[in-house]
Amino acid sequence: MNPRTLGHVWVALQFALLSALAVLCLLQARQSLPGALSVGLWLASALLGILTLWVNRPGNFNVHPEPHPDGRLVQEGPYRWVRHPMYGAVLLFAAGAAAWLANTLGLVLWLALLAVLMAKAHLEEQWLLKHYPTYANYRLRTWRLIPWIY
Repeated sequence: MNPRTLGHVWVALQFALLSALAVLCLLQARQSLPGALSVGLWLASALLGILTLWVNRPGNFNVHPEPHPDGRLVQEGPYRWVRHPMYGAVLLFAAGAAAWLANTLGLVLWLALLAVLMAKAHLEEQWLLKHYPTYANYRLRTWRLIPWIY
């Protein structure tokens, strides 16, 4: 499969998994309200997402893993520590949903989303290496997703 098509597949799977979690949460809302853990994860997600968008403006930001032709490599804000902070924000949001569901299906959907985002990040990094001459050096001094861990 060519990289552009594969990128579309990863994006479609990402949104399908997030949609499945959203639907399950809507069904869960009929029975209970989210707990403090879910709310805390959602607040952390919102904070990281807003901060990431603040430094990587929408004109430079892309849901598809292929970089914008006229984009710039952002290395400030959360990008000082991790290369994919928006993926981290998405995973925190989904973790809040999975915590609210508190069942095996929620965990499986979160793990599937993690796998999709890791594959998407790998593809994105291949493009970034080709697009930005300084990306290889940036990659050496930052974590992929979680500072000091991964």
